[in-house]
Amino acid sequence: MPRATRHSSKLTRRNWSASDAILASSPPAVAALREQTRTIPIVFAGVADPVGMGFVQSLARPGGNITGFSVSDAPIMGKRLQLLKEVAPGVTRVAGIFDAPISFGSQIQAAAPSFGMTVTLIPVHDVTGIEEAIAAEARDPGAGLIALPDIFTTSHRDVIIAAATRHRLPLMGYARAGGLIDYSFDPVDALPQAASYVDRILRGASPADLPVQQPTKYSLIINLNTAKALGLTVPPSMLDLADEVIE
Repeated sequence: MPRATRHSSKLTRRNWSASDAILASSPPAVAALREQTRTIPIVFAGVADPVGMGFVQSLARPGGNITGFSVSDAPIMGKRLQLLKEVAPGVTRVAGIFDAPISFGSQIQAAAPSFGMTVTLIPVHDVTGIEEAIAAEARDPGAGLIALPDIFTTSHRDVIIAAATRHRLPLMGYARAGGLIDYSFDPVDALPQAASYVDRILRGASPADLPVQQPTKYSLIINLNTAKALGLTVPPSMLDLADEVIE
């Protein structure tokens, strides 16, 4: 009987090598599995930029043994800028910090002028790099911050939040953990959908031919505690739109 296995980033060859398909729920898990096998099908349910991270060749034609359900897309990055501007209207310069190559970097930079912003993409590869990038951005007024989704920034979320808080920078992302605002898709919602891909693979479909699916619904989360600490007043219209308000 075909067998599927679900994994986090803690992997051993013994517990997955007999699987016919593997369900991975985080970028670190996908990255670790990719190092171990290029033949066993892997279906992910929590990756923001699978092309930029090198997991698939393209969204339409993944081309290898990996496919799944993304938690972000290029157009939504412009929407995140718009929402950040509405909550923090004084922001005119945004630093987008990232580690891995990102496929939608040019799109977010192109969208920025329509919101009266500029976006500078700043690669960071260690904790020191995070601290230095955020400190440099905070030296001039009008600064804001977006942590572009990749394995490194996700793993160092607490460092990013702490630095943004220390330098009083409005942060788009991680609102539940202390960021100002977030507009994202919950990876947990992708798990049932990913299970359908696992089922198709166990029935004979190839992951190379199953297109990466993108979200159709995002949640707006606003952290009022962070807004107050930054001296920001969130417009009532934004609060009405929010799916979750933290106070």
